[in-house]
Amino acid sequence: MRSLIYTKGKNMVSIRVKKAISYNQPTTQIYQLILRWVLLIGFSFSATAENWPCWRGPRLDGSSREKNIPLYWSATSNIVWKTELPGFGHASPIVWDRNVFTVAAVTNTSERLLLCLDGSTGTIVWQRTVLTAPLERKHKLNSFASSTPATDGELVYVAFLDRDQMFVAAYDYKGNQKWAVRPGIFSSVHGFCSSPILYRDKVIVNGDHDGDSYLVALSRADGKVLWKTPRDNHTRSYCAPLIRDMAGRPQMVLSGDKCVASYDPNTGKRIWVIDGPTEQFVASPVYHEASGLVLITGGFPAHHILAIRPDGTGNVTQTHIVWRTIQGVAYVPSPIIEGDYFLVTSDAGMTHCFEARTGNLAWYERLGVQHASLVSAEGRVYFLNDNGVMNVVKVGPQFECVAQNEIGEKCFASPAISNSRIFLRGDRHLFCIGRD
Repeated sequence: MRSLIYTKGKNMVSIRVKKAISYNQPTTQIYQLILRWVLLIGFSFSATAENWPCWRGPRLDGSSREKNIPLYWSATSNIVWKTELPGFGHASPIVWDRNVFTVAAVTNTSERLLLCLDGSTGTIVWQRTVLTAPLERKHKLNSFASSTPATDGELVYVAFLDRDQMFVAAYDYKGNQKWAVRPGIFSSVHGFCSSPILYRDKVIVNGDHDGDSYLVALSRADGKVLWKTPRDNHTRSYCAPLIRDMAGRPQMVLSGDKCVASYDPNTGKRIWVIDGPTEQFVASPVYHEASGLVLITGGFPAHHILAIRPDGTGNVTQTHIVWRTIQGVAYVPSPIIEGDYFLVTSDAGMTHCFEARTGNLAWYERLGVQHASLVSAEGRVYFLNDNGVMNVVKVGPQFECVAQNEIGEKCFASPAISNSRIFLRGDRHLFCIGRD
C-alpha cells in the first residue's frame, strides 16, 4: 500500500491507493494511475469553489465565502496570469468553474465584444461581436462596455446600448448566440450601464433612464418579456437590484428614479417605496441579515445613507427609516456588509465603517479615489482605488490595513473572487491573482 500526495497551494491531501503499486508494473501504468488520482482530486477542489456569476457575485452584495484568498501581490508577484484584452471597458469579470467572461468595446470599429477566457491560463478561448452600433454619449468616467455580464452555467447574458434601445443577448459556452432582444428604449447623457441579474427563470435589467423608465424581466430561455414595470419619475440610475428573502417574502430592492423601492421579483409588482432621498443613484443596496436592515448609499445632488426596515407596504417614507446619515456617502462604489459592520467609500476615497444595526461610526480613513465596488472574504474587505492600489482591511471596531498591493495599472472595474483567486480588470489587462 502506497500514498499519493497531491498539493494545491498550501493544502496537502494524502490518498491511500487501495491497490498496491508494484515496482514490477510498467512505468506507464504507474504514471497513469497517479494521473487519474491527481485529476480526481483536482476536480474535487474546483467543485467546492464558489462561482462569481454576475455583478457583485453570488449574493449580489460583493461577499465571497472562498478561503485562502490572496493577501499580497504586485505587478510581478503572485500573478497567475495576465491577459491583454481587445478593446476597453469597466465591466467586471464573472467566473463559472474554469470559464471567465467579460465584455469590451472597440472604439475604432464601434464593436461591443463578449470574451471567454480559460480561467487556468488566461487564454482567450473565443470572442464574439455582440453588437456594432454608434458609440453613445457618455460620462467621462463611464465606458462603452460597463455592464457586467451574468451567467447560469449554461448561457451568458449581456446588455449594451443600441442607439436608443437597450440590447440584451444570450450566448452559450461555445460562443453561439441563442437569442437577442431590445426590451425598451434607453436614453441618458451619462451613457449605459445596466448589468443583468438572474432570478429563477428570469434575466432582470434596470431600465431607469431619462424617459419612460422601467424594470424588465426576460425569459432566460428565449428573451421574451415576462413582466415589465414602469417607474414613476423618469430619471436615470445605474443600480443593479438586490434580491433577498426579507420580512418573510422574496424582495427585489432598487435605489434610483428618485426613490428606494422594493418589488416582487416574480411579478414585478411594487411592495413598498421611500421617496428620495435624492435624484440619482449608482451604488447597489446591501442587506444586513442580523438586523434585517437594507442599507443604501447615494447619490446626486443630495447625499444620504439610509438603513431601511423592509417589512412595510405602500409608501413607508415616514415609518421605516431606522437610521440616516449624510456622512461618508458613496455615489459610484457599492458598499458592503461584513459581520456587524457597514463599510462604504466615497468616490473621493474617504472610507467610513459604521455599525450596521445602529449607524454609529466606528472609524474612517482615506484610501484613494475609487470607483470600483467593495468585495469581501475571510473577514477582510478589499478596496481597489482608481490607481490600481488594493487596500486590504481587516474589519473591526478600529481601522486595520493588513496589506496594500499595487497592480501597476489603472482600475475602474470591480473585482471578482472565485477558486481562491482574485480577478482584476485594469485599463488594458485582466489579471488573475493567486497565493504563493
